[in-house]
Amino acid sequence: NSYLHSFIFDNLVFPLSERMFNYLRKRFTSHITERSRRRARLVSKDGRCNIEFGNVEEQSRFVFLIDIWTTILDLRWRYKMTIFISAFLGSWFLFGLLWYVVAYIHKDLPEFNPSINHTPCVENINGLTSAFLFSLETQVTIGYGFRCVTEQCVTAIFLLIFQSILGVIINSFMCGAILAKISRSKKRAKTITFSKNAVISKRGGKLCLLIRVANLRKSLLIGSHIYGKLLKTTITPEGETIILDQVNIEFVVDAGNENLFFISPLTIYHVIDKNSPFFHMAAETILQQDFELVVFLDGTVEATSATCQVRTSYIPEEVLWGYRFAPIVSKTKEGKYRVDFQNFSKTVAVETPHCAFCLYNEKEAKAKEKKGYDNPGFVMSEVSETSDTKM
Repeated sequence: NSYLHSFIFDNLVFPLSERMFNYLRKRFTSHITERSRRRARLVSKDGRCNIEFGNVEEQSRFVFLIDIWTTILDLRWRYKMTIFISAFLGSWFLFGLLWYVVAYIHKDLPEFNPSINHTPCVENINGLTSAFLFSLETQVTIGYGFRCVTEQCVTAIFLLIFQSILGVIINSFMCGAILAKISRSKKRAKTITFSKNAVISKRGGKLCLLIRVANLRKSLLIGSHIYGKLLKTTITPEGETIILDQVNIEFVVDAGNENLFFISPLTIYHVIDKNSPFFHMAAETILQQDFELVVFLDGTVEATSATCQVRTSYIPEEVLWGYRFAPIVSKTKEGKYRVDFQNFSKTVAVETPHCAFCLYNEKEAKAKEKKGYDNPGFVMSEVSETSDTKM
């Protein structure tokens, strides 16, 4: 039995556990690598910027309070709703205390045992709870008619006017902030989607980097303009290291890069020529490169006339060399055009030069073969044939 247990452990259990350990270690290493790669991304796939500001002076932080409107709009919904509820509840309770103080000073409360002929500043305020209810009714203009201000106290009249004006200001600001938050064109950008990967292949005889973008709504983006920035670390001739150095990347469609007719998915492309930063990259070396390609799409929302910007980014692992996008638009029997989003990010392998430099050298070589060159040193001479054969 001991021999059998030892045989099973040595030949089955131990190799299985070793393979499982190696598999888990490989998955953990790949997860850590992918996570570190994601941390290095400046712009996430959904357009959020991965950046933080440190050592900001207190004086600079005060600027956010001066621009309170933008600060409120940029807050997340949970913080905005907290401020919204706190602003109303706080103002109602504060003025409720003030109404209670007015009633207390004028001795309108039941504990003072006012006479029958006593005229209170506010009718039917018997305590802090009733003062809070009167403050709520006044600010939101409910007007139940049970509690009301009399002409007995000038202080109460001025307090009523002040609370009414302040209530209008709070209502306008908070409701305007909520409406502006809802109608921001930032949400419209959620219905603009980019392909998961960028591809590099030949298009029109040129080596191009291609990206697919689609508008999920039938309403258009007016005056759309698309462009890109290549972010990388560079070292200047003076030895200065520039992190996140930006290089312009021109993206076009067949009709240009402005005023796009964005009714169906478009495939935008960047021509990899001698002026492109991708010119010296190859299929074998692109994964060793350290860059991030950020793509921007600007436009005006047709429904609200508000400007909108959509962003995404691609790192070297998301740029596929030697692929093109699968067809996505077809025509039905009824004459309608159908877009199949199942193939939106699907790619197909195609024959592609492994570097742009090789493609241009091949073109130059073919161009030289078609041309003829004169050699001025070449002289053609005639040779007469003689017969020296003797019989």
